[in-house]
Amino acid sequence: MEESKKENFNITNNTNGTPPISGVPLLDIKNKVLTNKYVLSLVFVDDSKSQELNKKYRKKDNPTNVLSFPLDENEGEIFINLDSVHDEHKDFERTPEKFLGYLFIHALFHLKGLDHGSRMESEEQKIRQEFEI
Repeated sequence: MEESKKENFNITNNTNGTPPISGVPLLDIKNKVLTNKYVLSLVFVDDSKSQELNKKYRKKDNPTNVLSFPLDENEGEIFINLDSVHDEHKDFERTPEKFLGYLFIHALFHLKGLDHGSRMESEEQKIRQEFEI
């Protein structure tokens, strides 16, 4: 298990793989969307853990690519499924790094309180363009 910590931002890898985060400015993106005061934990998981979390918290018995959990208004957790990143990135016409960034941005906006819809998509698009995701 690998872990790194910076400015209210924790990254933990609970998989046997290496997250494709090279060149993805996760901290900058997090600070742009949620501010540098927001305390965020990013955890990389595999299909098995993703399915376990999805079943427990969403009552859906299948793995998903990303889950976000607000803990309070200034703290949250994001779980990104690395198996999904590697399996789905081509479907979204992105590299694994860009797809991981895409999922991360999506989860950040859920933590910010947005639900799926045109406003969320518009806000995500602005950040994806700014960071070339």
